[in-house]
Amino acid sequence: MAWNEPGGNDNGKKDDPWGNRKKEQGPPDLEDILQKIGEKFGGMFGGGGKDKKGSSNAGLSWTGLIVLAVIALVVWCGFGIYIIQPAEQGVVTRLGRYQETTLQGLNWHWPPPLEHVQKINVEEVRAITHKALMLTQDENIVVIELVVQYRVKNAENYLFKVSDPDGTLRQATESALREIVGGSKMDGVLTSERTRVAQETKILIQTIIDRYETGLIVSSVNMQNAQPPEPVQAAFADVIKAREDKERSENKADAYANEVVEKAKGTASQLREGAHAYKAQIIARSEGQTKRFLSVLKEYEKAPEVTRQRLYLETMESVLSNTSKILVDIQGGNNLMVLPLDRLLGNMGNDNNIPTSVTNPRTSQPKVRFTRPTGDNLRNRGER
Repeated sequence: MAWNEPGGNDNGKKDDPWGNRKKEQGPPDLEDILQKIGEKFGGMFGGGGKDKKGSSNAGLSWTGLIVLAVIALVVWCGFGIYIIQPAEQGVVTRLGRYQETTLQGLNWHWPPPLEHVQKINVEEVRAITHKALMLTQDENIVVIELVVQYRVKNAENYLFKVSDPDGTLRQATESALREIVGGSKMDGVLTSERTRVAQETKILIQTIIDRYETGLIVSSVNMQNAQPPEPVQAAFADVIKAREDKERSENKADAYANEVVEKAKGTASQLREGAHAYKAQIIARSEGQTKRFLSVLKEYEKAPEVTRQRLYLETMESVLSNTSKILVDIQGGNNLMVLPLDRLLGNMGNDNNIPTSVTNPRTSQPKVRFTRPTGDNLRNRGER
């Protein structure tokens, strides 16, 4: 008969083909499950079971204790595994005392309570803003707003050298800024020297925090705002406007001065070059006249009378050729006659063969006729 067919044993319960009674369908008994688990662990550690004689054995076996201790040790050591990210540094302390600094990667330390690890982000850029009233060198007050960016350079110093590194940085910022601004004038702080003030403040802040070993490094110092106090801002704006007008007028004056100076320099250079040219001309002419005089002197030494007559005629010709009037001494008269050569030469320009006569208005002498003087006439007069 099949095991699942109706029928059964004397108690009316069905049996399976292997001889096991099949219990009635229903949820498992929780007490039975816990009892079985307890029996298994009790057998492992030597307790909760019975020996062959049926007596109870309540003691623990050495094997069970060793296994339990190994499992507990493995689990405890597993708590010492930790990972350091690329931007972090791990500071390991043993019983509260600094032990070492670990870098990125998988690391292990003795689990608590022996050792602890503090992870510090050394690549994170942090920032603080400082705003305060500052007194300048010329006894003026300015409102300055400063932003300081920094990060952790040494994790050990950051955690153990100073109790509050960030607060120390704030105090160092205020101290350094007051020192730099106190040695500067108000106009420079508000206008042209803002970059210099920021750079010198950064250097001084770094010097102070390095002295205290805070483990911080200042990345940058930026001056966000610098202005006079609000009650005097209107007057300060007028001062700035006046200064701009002054600079504009000075630039205009400088441009005009440069133009005049350059023009004067050009004129001076031109006059200087003309003077040099005139000097060279005079020198050359003098040298030429000297050579000519020396050559005439040689001829004079050879024939004094001929040379003297020649010089007289050439001189008279040169003088008379440059004048428009000639004074003529008339023989037998007491007056001199003035000959207007410009008119005479003008008429002779029309016809050179037409003679010109001039009467002396002061005398009753007959008219005297003159012709254009030539080199032969002058030469004959010179002979007389």
